Parts: sequence; structure tokens; C-alpha cells
Amino acid sequence: MLSAIRAILILDPLILLATAFMGTLSMLVSPFDSSGRAQHRLARAWSRMLLAISGARVRVEGLERIARGGSYVLVSNHLSFMDIPAILANVPVEIRFLAKKSLFKVPFIGGHLRRSGHLPVERAEPRASLKTMAEAAQIVRDRGISVLIFPEGGRSPHAMREFREGAAYIAIKAGVPAVPLALDGTRQVLPMGSIRVKPGPVALRIGEPIPVAGMKSHDRHALTAELQRQVATLAGDAYR
Repeated sequence: MLSAIRAILILDPLILLATAFMGTLSMLVSPFDSSGRAQHRLARAWSRMLLAISGARVRVEGLERIARGGSYVLVSNHLSFMDIPAILANVPVEIRFLAKKSLFKVPFIGGHLRRSGHLPVERAEPRASLKTMAEAAQIVRDRGISVLIFPEGGRSPHAMREFREGAAYIAIKAGVPAVPLALDGTRQVLPMGSIRVKPGPVALRIGEPIPVAGMKSHDRHALTAELQRQVATLAGDAYR
């Protein structure tokens, strides 16, 4: 998420001003709200500002499949740094992100991430990563929040990459539905390697939540494959 913010900052002076203003507000309120709800509301407002400034017109399909305030693992393809604003602005649940554990040790930033409710994950060490995924699942379950994951591990300009299993693992351990999402059009608004935003239409398609009741951790392979299949179907011509 932080890399996306850094990239977006250089695009437009209005985006820079909006980000500086909303980021400052978020830092100021975070010591008084350990739930992260206020910070999430500010992040949603920031996302709407970015979409308005960029001229991205987001059409949401399948929003009725999401219960307002529900707890989910949201699983999306990843085309552009504008994906996060498109989802944050339009999906009406308390969304948190996975962030590298090392960021939580950075002064000010670490405290803000922690108070905002974002989830630390250790990516370098597989055994440690599994442990932090289990901890993330417990946070999702205990706090009743949702987590957004891009399981490709990065943006994919030409074809969808193979999904990693972390999203399925968290959903199963947390006991919350996994929801396939697909974005189409964000790459045209902000292409990879570009610093210029272009107005244009964006589609955010929400699939049917996949219940995980009765699943065990070894079922994560099958769930990952099913999530990739559904996200690919929803994405349609996103990679044209």
C-alpha cells in the first residue's frame, strides 16, 4: 500500500495536496482511535478524492453481494496503483491491508499502521510468514474487519499471475468468506511505468462470496485455484 501511495504522490499537485492533508488528519486522529475506523473513513475519503482528480469513473457490479460492515477476505487482481483507491472508495466494509512487518518498526509510520489496524506479515521467511498469516487471521476474526489481498504479489500488465495461497489461508483460519473481485480499466487510468493519470472508465466486479465453513488449512490449495478461476472470469477483457 505504501509503495502505491509513493507512486501516486508524484502524479499531480492536487493529488499531493489531498494526500498530505488526509494523511496528516489520519496521523492526528490515530492516537485517539485504536479501532482504526476513523482512519479507514479518512482513507475512503482520500480514495474518492484521487478518483475524482484522476477522472476515473468507477462502475461497481455485484455490490449487493457484500453485506455492509461484513467481515471478508477480499481477493483481487492487480493492474495499477489506482486499484486500491477504486476498491477502498466503493466497497462498504472496514478494509485493512497486509504490510511488511519491518514497516511497523519505523517511527511514526509503524505506530500509525498499528493503530489503524493493518496487519503485519513477514514475507522473507516462509515459516515466519505462516505464523503471521495465522495472526492476521485471528485479528480479522476477533475484530470483525475485512482484509484486501492482491494474491499475485504484484501488478500484472499482460496476464494474471499465479495466485499465492495466503488469502485462502487467512480466510479459512479466520472463518470468513473469501470474495473474488476484479478490476478492469485501472491500467488505462494509470499504466505501469507511467506517471501520468488519464481519465477513463473503470469496472469493479464483485463475485459471490465463497464460504469456508468446514474447510481446513490443507484446503487452501483448492480454494486458491477457485479464487483465481473466478477472478479471471470476472476480469474479462482487463488484460487486453
